[in-house]
Amino acid sequence: MGPLAGVKIVELAGIGPGPMAATMLADLGATVLRIERREAVELGVKKEPKYNLLARNRKAIALDLKDPEAVKLVLELVKDADGLIEGFRPGVTERLGLGPDDCLAINPRLVYGRITGWGQTGPLAQSAGHDINYISITGVLNAIGRKDQLPAIPLALLGDMSGGALYMAMGMLAGIIEARQSGKGQVVDAAICDGTASMALGFFGFTASGQWNNERGTNILDSGAPFYDVYACKDEQLVSIGPLEGRFYIQLLKLLDIDPALIGAQNDPRNWPKARELFAQAFKQRNRAEWCSLLEGTDVCFAPVLSFAEAPEHPHLKARGTFVEVDGIAQPAPAPRFSRTPAAVPTPPQQATVQGAPAALDGWLPQAQVERLIAAGVLGGVGE
Repeated sequence: MGPLAGVKIVELAGIGPGPMAATMLADLGATVLRIERREAVELGVKKEPKYNLLARNRKAIALDLKDPEAVKLVLELVKDADGLIEGFRPGVTERLGLGPDDCLAINPRLVYGRITGWGQTGPLAQSAGHDINYISITGVLNAIGRKDQLPAIPLALLGDMSGGALYMAMGMLAGIIEARQSGKGQVVDAAICDGTASMALGFFGFTASGQWNNERGTNILDSGAPFYDVYACKDEQLVSIGPLEGRFYIQLLKLLDIDPALIGAQNDPRNWPKARELFAQAFKQRNRAEWCSLLEGTDVCFAPVLSFAEAPEHPHLKARGTFVEVDGIAQPAPAPRFSRTPAAVPTPPQQATVQGAPAALDGWLPQAQVERLIAAGVLGGVGE
């Protein structure tokens, strides 16, 4: 099921953005085979396999990629694949014998996706880093946060998952579409720093035109404006408002029982401190649930600020089926949605085991060959 049914992807397992990109493709129906390392790797995050949601919707095998027979197996899988995703430092897969030249020689129409923080070229290409570093050099991290405070850390959503995984998935799809027209594959160099900079396109325009201040927390979209911010309620729970448009703003003032004359023009920064004071006082008069009852569904651009635990229970998200429960775990459903080729309900993450190898390789290799690889010790399980 899903619009990508029939697309086959080999994933050389990594952490963060690579698995997320593979998950997005698998969620939409692609057959993704995840190749895990046989040795157990300590990543600093300890959890049962079923909680590793970035490995959902696909089967896995475990290989020692330093074993020539394992490398031969991957190359055989590549013969029948539309794409491959890897997230090693530049040059690692080449040294393993699984680089772009090796794989494209086997399958000239293969789209070879490489996701890294710094990219395949440039002075930092071989340096270690994480999301916080990749978004730092783009100007984006510097812009996020409140006035007179250090930048706010946007989890790993902005760099790894957005600038990285989303651009990797888009690049793979674009490459596969082009390969089906030309018959020729290519390499997709998805650098998190590139993708993050790309997402900030509009803000670079604002800056160039003088519409954006470099000082955090002084602009209309960075908590500088009192009408685009978060406020505490009587019960200390939080709500968000964002009525940028004048007609929505006036409606908010009316529902908060604030006289517009007490504030003055909405977009004059000189009036913002007074507006913020009045908004804070108003929201402190009721509990969050009361504000939801009054403001949700209106045009004041309002929403409660929910935790990860609370979000699946919100009535709007429940009505849309934004979250599903799989193996007892509430998790986001596949997105986006398709009218004719809807995605299936996700399957739970599966850890690579010797016993699961025949099922994982069904549709990739003949079962007799799989049995020979198991007997030869090429196919194993994580930690085995």
